[in-house]
Amino acid sequence: MSTDTAEMEIALFLRRLKWVVLTAFGLWVTWLLAPVLTPFVVALMLAWLGDPLVDRLEASGRSRNTAVVLVFVLMILLLALALLILVPLIQRQIITLVAALPQGQEWLMSTAIPWIEQKTGLEIMAWLDPGRLFDWVRSHWQQAGGVATTFFGYVSRSGFAMVAWVINLALLPILAYYFLRDWDKLVERVASLIPRNHIEVVSRLARESNDVLGAFIRGQIVVMIALGIVYAAGLSLVGLNLGLLIGLVAGLISFIPYLGATTGVVLAVLAALVQSQGFDLQLLIMVGVVFTVGQLLESYVLTPRIVGDKIGLHPVAVIFAVMAGGQLFGFLGMLLALPAAAVINVLLRYAHQRYRQSELYAGHGPTIVLDPRSIDVPADLSIVSKDVEIK
Repeated sequence: MSTDTAEMEIALFLRRLKWVVLTAFGLWVTWLLAPVLTPFVVALMLAWLGDPLVDRLEASGRSRNTAVVLVFVLMILLLALALLILVPLIQRQIITLVAALPQGQEWLMSTAIPWIEQKTGLEIMAWLDPGRLFDWVRSHWQQAGGVATTFFGYVSRSGFAMVAWVINLALLPILAYYFLRDWDKLVERVASLIPRNHIEVVSRLARESNDVLGAFIRGQIVVMIALGIVYAAGLSLVGLNLGLLIGLVAGLISFIPYLGATTGVVLAVLAALVQSQGFDLQLLIMVGVVFTVGQLLESYVLTPRIVGDKIGLHPVAVIFAVMAGGQLFGFLGMLLALPAAAVINVLLRYAHQRYRQSELYAGHGPTIVLDPRSIDVPADLSIVSKDVEIK
């Protein structure tokens, strides 16, 4: 190996090491600033969702500021309409839930716990006796004091977290407006930082990532709303008192594959057992039918027609992305998990394409091709290598 080649390889290694260090530093800073960055990320996503409509209004002859104001007002009106429809319904469901709590407690104490004790042999009722609980606390007062200290510390931190959430909610519309107004300028400034010899590849990957994210996020929002309506209407029609609340919850968390349906089934079965004060086979069967119909609609109608297969993410990859994002960066990580997974999927497809075209994949062996100089005998083949052609 020549000295120049060795120096080039060392320089290439140092450049790659520099980018690895910068990436690790960026992730570390993101982890530190995750609570602060959350409203900015949400506002940025809202601006990204609204920018295509703003561009259409601009194309019709309106100015950028006018188009941004119209889209922003439309977003606020849609949010207000959703709140006007959902808040009274959810309020009635919460009142129903609170009214059913004594009934649920009675069913738990008189039916569920005795049945569990009979099947498992555990003594659960004895531990629920107040006298025994006081004796246990008295004998473990030191540990109980530590738990109490931890609990009240958590409550105090939760209070500060609630204040931070209120501040973030107040900042969200302001940030979303400015991001939406200056979206094209932000894109141009980011594009101006890309090295010119990589601009074509980066632009193509950015367009592909934008298409994938648009198809997935906009489609997934529609699927979530549709499933929420299907679950809520179906459970209410079969006679489940808390069907509306459970159906909406199941629909809104259905962006994680199977989690929405699983959570909805568990909650609906528990609500059905409490409501009927026992095992109502007909109600349980109807609950199963509702979620089965919802899953069939999602798998064969909603997701194929609305979301499509552009994202190309396996359900296991989606579940891992959401869990890993939440573990690493909390709520901010869960927000960024699916967009990041979609972009990474695009980059992996590009890397796979480059690998298939590389010398590492093709190898150094000779390739058999048709000799273009052979006119009379088309079957005449040549074995062509990198340096030698043999007829």
